[in-house]
Amino acid sequence: MGDALSIVDHRPWALPVHPWVMRQRWHSLLFAHWPIPAAEIAYRLPDGLVADCFGGDAWIGVVPFTIDRIRFRGLGTVPGASRFAELNLRTYVRDRRTGTPGIYFFSLDAANPLAVVAARTWFHLPYYWARMNATTNDSGTVEYCSARRMAKEPVRFRARYRGLGPTQRRKRSAIGSIEHFLTERYCIFTTDRRGQLLQGNLHHPPWPLEEAEAEIEMNELPQAHGLRLPQTPPVLYFARDLAIYTWRPQPIMALA
Repeated sequence: MGDALSIVDHRPWALPVHPWVMRQRWHSLLFAHWPIPAAEIAYRLPDGLVADCFGGDAWIGVVPFTIDRIRFRGLGTVPGASRFAELNLRTYVRDRRTGTPGIYFFSLDAANPLAVVAARTWFHLPYYWARMNATTNDSGTVEYCSARRMAKEPVRFRARYRGLGPTQRRKRSAIGSIEHFLTERYCIFTTDRRGQLLQGNLHHPPWPLEEAEAEIEMNELPQAHGLRLPQTPPVLYFARDLAIYTWRPQPIMALA
């Protein structure tokens, strides 16, 4: 792709006037989500954010995938980052003032230490360095494992998952559907070292979702961040790949 965006803007607000900072491509994503009472996450959110609910509940997502083709605008590719695994623990929120929907990350684990440092420095996101491996066998099943490095307590994730193929592919997520609520998010919220709320925009086509099946053998991420998942099967979706453009997070008031 060239530097210019050629994809249609599917977001409910305009693209930022300043250029994107980074582009990348994500592969073999599992979206695994569980409902959780909003009160259990409300006090964990920064000032200015409220839990975004669907069906009366907030939602916790665990999303493993691999990433490649990372490029910073004006700087080229990231050395040693040809392809690596990433894993995030997230929930969905709204800006209390504007109602803007977005993602709030409790953690993001990545196998590349340079990417971890860059993301913490440039994007103020809670990245952790982890030992990770993701392989896909001949049947299309992804074998995925992660263990956080330098953690006081083990923070591990291990799963097998796969998409159910084109015959089980979903049409574009309809506004108001649960798959739209859980996946079509076009900004992230985070805080800087002073606790100031920041918003960073994302741009991509709608997710090409498929139905999915998964066996999650171990998932210590929620517990590591004080969260408890219900004893119910997760809502699952799979996406094969998608290009993502990201903007550097800015103070909320600067975006008004």
